[in-house]
Amino acid sequence: MSNPVIALVMLGILVSAIMIGFPVAFTLMALGVGFGYYAYFQPNQAFFDNRVFDLLTQNTFTVINNDALVSIPLFLLMGYLVERANILDNLFLSLQLALKRLPGSLAVATLATCALFATATGIVGAVVTLMGLLAYPQMMKAGYDPKIAAGVVCAGGCLGILIPPSIMLIVYAAQASISVVKLYAAALLPGFLLAGMYIAYVVILSIVKPGVAPPLPKEKSNFSRRQVVAMLFKSFVPLAALILSVLGAIMFGLATPTEAAAVGAFGGFVLAMLYRSLTWPRFKESVYLTARTSAMVCWLFVGSATFASVFAYLGGEGIIKEYVLGMDLNPITFLLMSQFIIFLLGWPLEWTEIIIIFVPIFLPLLPHFQIDPILFGVLVALNLQTAFLSPPMAMSAYYLKGVAPRSLQLTQIFRGCMPFLYIVLLSMVLVYVWPQIALWLPNVIYGK
Repeated sequence: MSNPVIALVMLGILVSAIMIGFPVAFTLMALGVGFGYYAYFQPNQAFFDNRVFDLLTQNTFTVINNDALVSIPLFLLMGYLVERANILDNLFLSLQLALKRLPGSLAVATLATCALFATATGIVGAVVTLMGLLAYPQMMKAGYDPKIAAGVVCAGGCLGILIPPSIMLIVYAAQASISVVKLYAAALLPGFLLAGMYIAYVVILSIVKPGVAPPLPKEKSNFSRRQVVAMLFKSFVPLAALILSVLGAIMFGLATPTEAAAVGAFGGFVLAMLYRSLTWPRFKESVYLTARTSAMVCWLFVGSATFASVFAYLGGEGIIKEYVLGMDLNPITFLLMSQFIIFLLGWPLEWTEIIIIFVPIFLPLLPHFQIDPILFGVLVALNLQTAFLSPPMAMSAYYLKGVAPRSLQLTQIFRGCMPFLYIVLLSMVLVYVWPQIALWLPNVIYGK
């Protein structure tokens, strides 16, 4: 059996192991070390003199020493602290009162809150769960169709994948060896475009079918304009100031993503103190969740780097590249094929496995097809929204089902997600046709 065939066997075992449910990071490391031992084996060599152990050690040091990845735990800590500062409920209430004259105001307020909160935390499960506890019951009391309410919560909660400071974008930038700052700038307009398309759909649907999204009851909106402005100022301004200071410092080159993330983590700490919600148990839980998630991402990087090095050494990467190039694709068909594969992978896999394991397979092919890796990253981020919304493995639906009343069936959540899934696909088409939606802002700020 030739080395390239062994590399493909290695990839097949990886996919099978992940489908069965083996831990991804340790599966990657085990396969990398096991097949690497074979690849680097030399006769009359002591067991631990095999170069695969040097490779594993070097990859571990490289990941730990990666400046871009340092921002991940800091952004996560900011998100978890803000999440536990009880800002979200005040923000949602003030937005729904401010938007009370708009058709479907509760749903619009939910999407606006999700979009704003996505800029403070890229943690999809947390946003869907919180809005499922906060916004979904309010929409049910107002007489909303359960499918619409569920779709709004699930779709809005996924915006954190795309809108900076998305953790996914940091991981992709590290894999593609591109600037996190430029990728953030590229994702900003598509992110808010997608949120705007969600809101436009809800407003139009509320006008055409008022029964599915009734207006806010009068007794619920019995607040003076001064009270609403005061509530908005108290809930919106501190969070907006934190977000603008973090993203502004990154965008305009005043700080690196890591430095801005440190400021954001400190700002989240201060916000939690100002809202008098920073208790020791909450702080300890935030630190624990940050450490757990960061460790998962870092060990995924170590395992992926080891696996990819051995896979390329055996010739697997070359076989895939030759196969794709032999298909005589043009840039559009290559993009369609790669995004369709990522779409299918989004059903059984989390975004971390897709970005760290499978996206690097496509990255070496981008120069051949003259595709900007920044544009490709934005399309991948948009595509991964579908992974959270498309049945049968729509994770956002399961997050919502875990906190929703028993009367809400999973099939209802899936049906509610479908219109928003189509909107995501439409947004991808728009970025395909007009790439400047993603590339205009980084080109204006940083030049080509």
